[in-house]
Amino acid sequence: METPKNVGIWMDHASAKFFEVDARKSKHSVASKFDFSVKEEALGRSENLMHNKEQQMHEAYYKDIAEGILKYDHVLLFGPTQAKTELYNYLSKDTHFKNIRFDIEPADKMTENEKHAFVKDHFDAK
Repeated sequence: METPKNVGIWMDHASAKFFEVDARKSKHSVASKFDFSVKEEALGRSENLMHNKEQQMHEAYYKDIAEGILKYDHVLLFGPTQAKTELYNYLSKDTHFKNIRFDIEPADKMTENEKHAFVKDHFDAK
């Protein structure tokens, strides 16, 4: 029987970092392209345009993260914002993720070492 592949993803609306349980550091990161300059430019035209642009860029951000999740069996989503729940809702609509187990945990600001320990502790407790 193959050992399940577990990963923790610390995320907010700006970036996501993947932490494998047995890795010593972050595996890789994904950054959102919706930053302050994009928001200001879109808001200068209209609030509705800014909202649509934000939705499109968040969806592209979640899609980039989703591509990295497919090779795992168990995923911990954690971080300080609602981005983790938004990503989970986005993934729940896609049948590619139906066999992947997801856990969602709130977490405050952490150092890289604290994030790695959080992921390790979470999966050791399972």
